[in-house]
Amino acid sequence: MKIAVVLFLLFIFASLGSALYYMVKDKGQSTRAVRSLTFRIGLSVLLFALLMSGTYLGFISL
Repeated sequence: MKIAVVLFLLFIFASLGSALYYMVKDKGQSTRAVRSLTFRIGLSVLLFALLMSGTYLGFISL
């Protein structure tokens, strides 16, 4: 479970970095940065849901 969380966080930071790159490179003329940030939000929500369900089902102990 720890590896999955770390991988999710790495993908979230990579998506954030790519959005920054697209914002600087395209100078606001493209929608690539918006798509990248939308993907990051989706990953964050999915990670939160997985952590909540893992806690509820007992896979993660507090």
